Amino acid sequence: MNVSAQPRESASSLRYRVDGMDCASCALKIETVVRRIDGVDDLSVNVTTGLLEVVAPGGADREEIANAVRKLGYDIRSISGHAAAPPIVAASEPSGGEIGSHYDHAGHDHAGRDHAGHQGSRNDLAPKAENAVVAKPKADPHAGHLHASDPDEGNDAKPWWRKAKGRLVIMLAVLVGGSMLLALAEPGYAQWIFAAAALIGVVPFASRAVTLARAGIPFSIETLMSIAVVGALAIGAAEEGAVVVLLFAVGELIEGIAAGSARSGIRALAALMPSTALIEELGATRTVDVGSLRPGQVLVVRPGDRVATDGEIIEGTSDVDQAAITGESTPVSRGPGDSVFAGSINANAVLKVRVTRTIADNTIARIIEEVENAQSKKAPLARFIDNFSRWYTPGALAAAILVAVVPPLLFGGDWSTWIYRALALLLIACPCALVLSTPAAIASGIAAAARRGLLIKSGAALEALGHVKTVAFDKTGTLTAGRPRVTDVVALVTTEADVLAFAAAVEVGSAHPIAKAIVDAAAERSLVISAATGASADPGLGVSAIVGGRRLSVLSPRAAAERLAGEARSVTAAMEQQGKTVVVLVDDTTVLGLIAVRDEPRADAEAAIRQLLNLGVRSVMLTGDNARTAQAIATTLGLEAKADLMPSQKLLAIEAMALDGPVAMVGDGINDAPALAAASVGIAMGGGTEVALTTADAALLGGRVAGVAELIEISRATLFNIHQNIAIALGLKAIFLFTSLAGVTSLWMAILADTGATVIVTANALRLLRRGRPLPAPRREQRVADGPDGPL
Repeated sequence: MNVSAQPRESASSLRYRVDGMDCASCALKIETVVRRIDGVDDLSVNVTTGLLEVVAPGGADREEIANAVRKLGYDIRSISGHAAAPPIVAASEPSGGEIGSHYDHAGHDHAGRDHAGHQGSRNDLAPKAENAVVAKPKADPHAGHLHASDPDEGNDAKPWWRKAKGRLVIMLAVLVGGSMLLALAEPGYAQWIFAAAALIGVVPFASRAVTLARAGIPFSIETLMSIAVVGALAIGAAEEGAVVVLLFAVGELIEGIAAGSARSGIRALAALMPSTALIEELGATRTVDVGSLRPGQVLVVRPGDRVATDGEIIEGTSDVDQAAITGESTPVSRGPGDSVFAGSINANAVLKVRVTRTIADNTIARIIEEVENAQSKKAPLARFIDNFSRWYTPGALAAAILVAVVPPLLFGGDWSTWIYRALALLLIACPCALVLSTPAAIASGIAAAARRGLLIKSGAALEALGHVKTVAFDKTGTLTAGRPRVTDVVALVTTEADVLAFAAAVEVGSAHPIAKAIVDAAAERSLVISAATGASADPGLGVSAIVGGRRLSVLSPRAAAERLAGEARSVTAAMEQQGKTVVVLVDDTTVLGLIAVRDEPRADAEAAIRQLLNLGVRSVMLTGDNARTAQAIATTLGLEAKADLMPSQKLLAIEAMALDGPVAMVGDGINDAPALAAASVGIAMGGGTEVALTTADAALLGGRVAGVAELIEISRATLFNIHQNIAIALGLKAIFLFTSLAGVTSLWMAILADTGATVIVTANALRLLRRGRPLPAPRREQRVADGPDGPL
């Protein structure tokens, strides 16, 4: 939990690792105590990572801070370095022609709209010139957010008996067990023996309660428990007082074990990173520490190896298993020019990969950073529970006092009996389960989403997703792959193979999306592409070149209008009506054939829209493309379409839809950023621009449209889980409240009930992690569906 703003990075920043910090309440206690120390200007406490960072320009004493935290019962040790990963900086977007700027197909308007910012997305993982953060040689290989692999990591991985809370439980168990044996041997001294055990056992908690009271938190759980134990001794219930101390410690230990389980997702991600990498330099290979990797170096990734950091393949083709990062359970084919992510497993051939990101800024580091930050940001429901608990605890103490005093004073009740019942009520009222009910579920929900390649950046975003009524989708690069593909080849004079091969020969030197689609289609069919000479482009009309001794041209229908007649004209019109872009292959006198190109929907888009409909969520496509193309895609997928929209108009459309309920916006380009920011929840498509990813509240790392429905499902499951937890926490307390007032509940039963509620709530929250199992990825057009750049 970040209980304050992130501290400024400076030379006066002090960093510690805190063990035993398992919930938001722990973080709040530490924050309150440390903030009162002279010289402390700001601080951040993160439950997820177990890190405390203090900004102390006034020169606060490092050991004084550590001692203050130790008095609260936590293990703490000073660590060096800075944990924050480098900021995400938007990579520059190279300019590039859009579909339509090269051929000017009638009405096929892409320029400056739906594609804006998309063509440059291949550069998202490229090294940054001015703002790049480059690891120094022999640096800590697990700098940044790979805390679980840090040799100075927290003690989640230790067995419970080696943890501070575990040692305390063992000590108290020995103390209470020994007291029981001594009481059997010396029955006359039983009360004194148990009293001694209770007093010794309560000292750590009472000391913590006093420290918190001095720091301005008089109504802590430790205070309630300490009063209950001392009260039990005062009325002669020493044996129960000793058992209460033991059960309270057991409850804290179980809470810590559960918190460690919730953090397992981050540890699993960090464990994906190898500690060494094989690099190629001057024709030779050598093994280096991953922390020394710098952009531009060449990795040699053998079959079975994990990719050490993000990069771009420069040699070799292989299947790559990236399930742990994107949620895809099916390996995807990757070859020269494709990006690969840190932690991915190379399946079957040697790859040479040019490093594009250091370990501190690669995909895994950034996912971990976002998940940690998300788990530390409170959802509105969590803030409500926290505010409620601030009033709840003193209210419970006041109620216990009334129970102890009113019956004896007004109705002649027995003082000892009613004080005993008041103490039981005090223990029942401990708000542990209630305070834990929301953050435990939020943390589990975010971790479950991350396991599926779905990144949620805050608890507030997770909560908002469950209330979404409408999802607005950008078209190009979101519902579609953002990469045009040849859909039809029509031969009018020669064969289809010749039409495609001749067109590819003319287009082979062009970087235009349609040209690339034609060349790719020819390569997929293993066609021989002849050498062309004298190539020239006429903007708005097409491209010409000499192939096999004759001049061939690939023209827009408008440029070839005078030659199009009969069948050629009718076929062209029919394909354009389907939202396809048509180019015409001609020689000096004859129309040889037609080629249709369209940016096809992603493989899972239609099923994803249907899944949203089943969830009762409306889907709308917002696109800058023309109405004809937009409607063709929308009809195929089964959703509404609003076309010819500029970025400002997308924003207005979002605001209009928001009148009917919360809206989620899904996009990938720079032009989507305003709409992403304006929506109730902004969702960035993996492979999109840095601007979209930074602006959005969530991201689909694997580029799966189905991830939108999965996000909503996980959010709804999390909200339902939270409501269950609150009902369990308050319901059990209500039941035992009446049994305590009726004299049925003993002190040890009361604390056991409170501990039991905490365990049930935590276990219920951890059930959400089962939703984190990756789903099978669609197999059709896998490389296109992934997007050109991957998640970040």
